[in-house]
Amino acid sequence: MPRDTVKLEEVARRARVSGSTVSRVLNNLSVVKNSTRMRVLKAVEELGYQPNLHARSLAGGSSRTIGVIVSNMENPFFFDIYKTVESGARASGYEVVIANTNYSSEQLVKSIRLMIGRRVSGLAIIVSEMDAALTESLSKGPIPVVFYDVGKPSQRITNIRVNYERGVRTLVEYLCSLGHRSFGFVSHHAALDPINIRLQTVLEVTKALAPGMTVYSASREDDLEGGRLAVRDLLALKFDPTAIICVNDIMAVGALRELREEGYDVPGDISVCGFDNITLSEFCYPPLTTVHIPRDRIGQIVCDCLLPGRSAASFEGSEIILDPQLVVRESTGLVSSHSSRRVPRKRS
Repeated sequence: MPRDTVKLEEVARRARVSGSTVSRVLNNLSVVKNSTRMRVLKAVEELGYQPNLHARSLAGGSSRTIGVIVSNMENPFFFDIYKTVESGARASGYEVVIANTNYSSEQLVKSIRLMIGRRVSGLAIIVSEMDAALTESLSKGPIPVVFYDVGKPSQRITNIRVNYERGVRTLVEYLCSLGHRSFGFVSHHAALDPINIRLQTVLEVTKALAPGMTVYSASREDDLEGGRLAVRDLLALKFDPTAIICVNDIMAVGALRELREEGYDVPGDISVCGFDNITLSEFCYPPLTTVHIPRDRIGQIVCDCLLPGRSAASFEGSEIILDPQLVVRESTGLVSSHSSRRVPRKRS
């Protein structure tokens, strides 16, 4: 008997229901009493049941729906991609189902199960947290999948990557040309590869340009408050940064707020820059120097890969690499020539 069937029966026994009831709960099909549903989901979690995504997709065909899974819907970077996908999908007579993982790998698995249960015709996974086994499982399925910055291309898998190394290198070289030699780096979920690679690139570039440069990093949540708290952590280290590089614009805007409240002038005392070039970066104060990531292009590629009648054949099974572009605004400037830099006020 196949391993997945045995596992399903184990779930049914643990939850004291039939195998068909387990399937209905996992596929979100007909009405099941809430108490029964909760018993099934509890049994699934306790036993670590992993359904065969390939078989589940074949069982029910697909709908005129595509799925989009993102790490943080509160970050406009992800929302901008979603808006482009939604617009393209509706133009083709499709709807979009979206799920937010909040950087949780466990929630990602649940969201993929939900999408497969709804029989989406294609799936875009715009996340930083990704398990290799899950990538492998999806690559064997019948539906097309688009990954962003995780996974690798295969027969029905398209991968979109941003050349973050080039973007970070361009940004650091620009700051160095302004005389900066002491850097703070603000990030979130630093252990995740797509995030960590930016810090590692900063370290590599600064070491290559001038071995005596200093770089300190701080990591908090991926939001405005996280940017504020990360800068607070950096300042508490008692080092004297002349520039702060933030892993994205949302955290950079929070960083600007904290520096302003501490009495620092940006860019007179400290330069600040972000990543993504979301709309807010142009309208915050001062307008933010950042690195432009083409979210509309990412959304268009997702549509091309997942919607019929577009250019899916030219993308399927490939890796598409996008080059970011430096956008210089008023939040960065020459290193201050002041012989003594200000000391932040003490918090009560």
